[in-house]
Amino acid sequence: MRTIQGVSVSAGIAIGTVRVLAAVDYAVERRLIDDPQAEMDRFRAACDTAVAQLKQLRDNVAAEFGENKAELFDAHRLMLQDPDYAECVEGLIAQDKVNAEFAVKSAAEQFAAMFAAMDSSTMQARAADVKDVSRRVMNVLQGKRDSTAQDGSVQGDAVQNGIVQNGIAQNGESRIIFAEDLAPSDTAQLDRAKVLGLVTAKGSANSHTAILARTMGLPAITGIGDAFDPADDGHVAVIDGTSGAVFVDPDEATLTEYRRRKAEAEEHLSLLRKLKGKPTETKSGQRVHLYANISRPSDAAAVLANDAEGIGLFRSEFLYLEREDWPTEEFQFDAYGQVAQEMGDRPVIIRTLDIGADKQVDYFNLSHEDNPALGYRAIRICLTRPEIFKVQLRALLRASAYGNIAIMLPMITSVQEVRDAKRILEEAKSELRGERIDFNESIQIGVMIETPASVIMADELAAEVDFFSIGTNDLTQYTLACDRQNPSLERFADPHSPAVLRMIQMTIEAAHRHGIWCGICGELGADLSLTDTFLRLGIDELSVSPTSVLPLRNVIRNH
Repeated sequence: MRTIQGVSVSAGIAIGTVRVLAAVDYAVERRLIDDPQAEMDRFRAACDTAVAQLKQLRDNVAAEFGENKAELFDAHRLMLQDPDYAECVEGLIAQDKVNAEFAVKSAAEQFAAMFAAMDSSTMQARAADVKDVSRRVMNVLQGKRDSTAQDGSVQGDAVQNGIVQNGIAQNGESRIIFAEDLAPSDTAQLDRAKVLGLVTAKGSANSHTAILARTMGLPAITGIGDAFDPADDGHVAVIDGTSGAVFVDPDEATLTEYRRRKAEAEEHLSLLRKLKGKPTETKSGQRVHLYANISRPSDAAAVLANDAEGIGLFRSEFLYLEREDWPTEEFQFDAYGQVAQEMGDRPVIIRTLDIGADKQVDYFNLSHEDNPALGYRAIRICLTRPEIFKVQLRALLRASAYGNIAIMLPMITSVQEVRDAKRILEEAKSELRGERIDFNESIQIGVMIETPASVIMADELAAEVDFFSIGTNDLTQYTLACDRQNPSLERFADPHSPAVLRMIQMTIEAAHRHGIWCGICGELGADLSLTDTFLRLGIDELSVSPTSVLPLRNVIRNH
């Protein structure tokens, strides 16, 4: 057995035979031409044809996966219609007297290098897109037919390798695809009935290829680099799209374990098929919004795969915890914007950084505290070090132009803290207006209710914000005076305590008195033994781990 570690881009398990796709040679002959105008006309005509192909591909993807996922190919069409792109190609034709194919290839390399050099990982991933659309134009110029042709004929690079619409179907066996890389347009045309999963040497979790793999429900791993070996063709492999592990020629113990996990996943998928798209609503008609909690941008895939209605808690501190230096505004904007775009119209509630207590970061240079759970953490850091806070708020505001983002403040104990945070938010808004940067002017702001003080002040807090989300982990800790990091206190730290449930009830009632909604984003939200209690108390939203969404929806719909 050979074990390879890659980067997870789409969750799931695949077990099957490997099909290695040969690398496609994009070599284009450089020819000197006598009539630059005629060559420019060829280029423009090829762009028109490519745009028409992309329109067809867009419609196909929209019909199968929805309008939101088809927007990628609108972006590809816009690339082809970008005056800068056309000017670059036509400039090369005019100045160097070269054929259109060579000019397109050269322009693609220039633009791809420009994108790859950017700080934003999302923009870096666009390098693959510009190569994809340019390859499409080169195919048209060279007389190759595209797999989206309406007459049913198929060609294209992926088709030539036998993976698109009846490609693998001809040999009758579903395969795990190994490739050096896959273009977004190739991925969109995969015959899902014959492809079990994807493994590529190159690529990133932010690429449109990765997003399409997640949309299609294909387990996918990228970034295996030099471990990619064409000799693996025909061998049995297991891929774990959650951990990013690939096992070539797995031993019997590994096969047995992954068959068991796959069976469990298929049982979960059966529940998904039964409940996908169904409202989270009791038999009596009580509606509850069912969201999911995430810690990283890549987790958004699991939110969609489990059919959550949105993200109720994005723990932004992990962007700080997983770095050795301050995350820049651009880095954070990239992360938040990626999630917002992937979630489309679904809400994305992002908690501002909750550093401190059990989450320590060296470069924050926090002093030692005897009791950090009651110390300098979360909103207290943000309000006393506003230069850190404002960087995050600017990134959140900028990302709000790309989706349905809301901001949530943790560890609130007073109305003044909320007002101080809102003042810094208004400063950030004013700066962005001055810089003419778009953002959602009416972005919602909420608070986490996780201290007894915030419960007691809930009526006053509700007048300041748009929503409450109860963090039951800390609320239990502070209500019962039990350090949740201390295992010897486990018997005393009972989240089912009447005192904790009374706190939750008081919070919900205060929210409703002031016309705002109230949810739960702590672990208690997924406790099925309390679902009936939460429904009786009138909870509006529950945000849980992605894998808890469907079991919880099932219980609520049967209530």
